[in-house]
Amino acid sequence: MLRFSANLGFLWTDRALPDAIRAAGAAGFAAVECHWPYDVAVEDMRAALAETGLPMLGLNTRRGRPGENGLSALPGRQAEAIAAVDEALSYSAAIGAEAVHVMAGNATGAAAHAAFVETLRHACAAAQGRMILIEPLNPHDAPGYFLTTTAQAAAIIEEVGAPNLKLMFDCYHVQRVEGDVIHRLEALLPLIGHIQIASVPDRGPPDHGELNYPHIWAVLERLGWTRPIGAEYNPGGDTDATLGWMNGGCGGRGQ
Repeated sequence: MLRFSANLGFLWTDRALPDAIRAAGAAGFAAVECHWPYDVAVEDMRAALAETGLPMLGLNTRRGRPGENGLSALPGRQAEAIAAVDEALSYSAAIGAEAVHVMAGNATGAAAHAAFVETLRHACAAAQGRMILIEPLNPHDAPGYFLTTTAQAAAIIEEVGAPNLKLMFDCYHVQRVEGDVIHRLEALLPLIGHIQIASVPDRGPPDHGELNYPHIWAVLERLGWTRPIGAEYNPGGDTDATLGWMNGGCGGRGQ
C-alpha cells in the first residue's frame, strides 16, 4: 500500500514546525519533509519526530538572497553554495533526515552548469550515507531557475556519477513543463529518489485537475515504489479539510 509524506513547507504552515510535525502524525501521514528548518532548534525537531515516530525525509539547502532560489548553480558563489550544503547536511544529520535537496538557483549557461556539478560532487562526497536530491522546477512558478526538465536532471546525475545523487520527481512540475508523467516515471524510475504530488495547474490537493492520481497510484504500485510520496500542495486554507484524497483511497501510514 502506498504511503504519504506531509511537506510542511506547504501543509500546516500556520503552526510552528514541531507542531506541524505533530499535526501530520495525527492526520496519519507516514513521514514528513520540510523546506528550510534552520531557525528551529534541533532539540525541538527531534522531540516532535520522536513523539510522532515519523521519519524526516528531507530538507532544502538555503535559497540565498531574495530572488536567487538557491546558490549551487550561481557562478562565483561556490564558497557560499558549499557552506549551504554543509549546513544542510549537518542539520539533516542532527535530526535524522534522510536526504538533502540541493537548490540550484536562478542562473543559465555553461558556467552555471559547471558550478552546479561542482557543488553536487561536494554534496555527494560529504553526505555520509544520505541522499542528495535535485529537482526540476517549472518556469511558471520558478522563472529563471537553472534546472527545468527531467532530461537535464538525468544528464547531470550521469555526469556527477555519484550513486547517492537522485532525482526529485515532482509530478506537478513535470506536468507543467513536459507532460507524459506516467511514461517519465517508468523511464526514470532508477534515478528517482523521491516523488511529490499536487494537482495541475492550481497546485492544490491531488484530487482534481489534469493528472489522474488514482491511476498514478496504480502505476507506482506496479513499479514497486515503496517510499512515502510527498504531498507538496497548497491547501488554500485548513490543511485537515483537504486530506480526503489520502484517506479515501490509499492509506497514510500503511504497512
